Amino acid sequence: MNDTPDDITRKDAPTGVAIVLVHGAWLGAWAWRRVLAPLRAAGHRVFPVTLSGVGERAHQPHEGITLQTHIDDVKAVIECEELTDVLLVGHSYSGMVITGVADQMPDRIARLVYLDAVVPEPGESWSSRHTPETQAQRRALIAEFGHLPVTEPQGMGLKPADFDWMMRCQRPQPGGVYDSPLSFDQDAWLRRPRTFIDCNRPALLTIAAARERARRQPGWELFEIPTGHQVMVSAPEALTERLLMLAERQGREG
Repeated sequence: MNDTPDDITRKDAPTGVAIVLVHGAWLGAWAWRRVLAPLRAAGHRVFPVTLSGVGERAHQPHEGITLQTHIDDVKAVIECEELTDVLLVGHSYSGMVITGVADQMPDRIARLVYLDAVVPEPGESWSSRHTPETQAQRRALIAEFGHLPVTEPQGMGLKPADFDWMMRCQRPQPGGVYDSPLSFDQDAWLRRPRTFIDCNRPALLTIAAARERARRQPGWELFEIPTGHQVMVSAPEALTERLLMLAERQGREG
């Protein structure tokens, strides 16, 4: 007797926690390579997203790519994979992205994890909390090239081989995301379970405001991993351990 669609759905019923990983600027899903296998081996469903215009999607024209485009990229994965109770992880720039995703599909997200990531206020852009010098430099590059050229991941505690890997795989960041403002319901956001993972050895200057906010605002769970900003590359075991702890706790509470 052939299986009905309902039978197939029941056989394929997901187990474990749905973990969606969103990389930072210039990166791609490739950056999560070292944490995928152990998270999946623990029984969780893991979905690394590549945002429009970078990684294996670098061939896409950058014109018209904004913060909302990247929010839509993540929403599309959650919708097409039919994910609920998502543990949504955003690295660096993608603190902006996951905040927008949670605001626009609030019933799908169980916890937000800001991995050394931007923590925005309503109306802010990625650029808002950068120093005037950084803003001027990046806006000049965008005006000249239409994007933010690849940067060297200096001061991040990377081994030489990892540094070379990142330089090979990074791609220019779409310029339209830099000054894209994000509107969201901050009161609803403040009620959400939120974790900030601080990677401050060495500390990246452009994340300084986010670190301060995570310590000042109510409702944050805060952890530190003694490594640099590209933690999924420099300390994948420690990051995996922390994400597994969050996922296992969520599984028990769910």
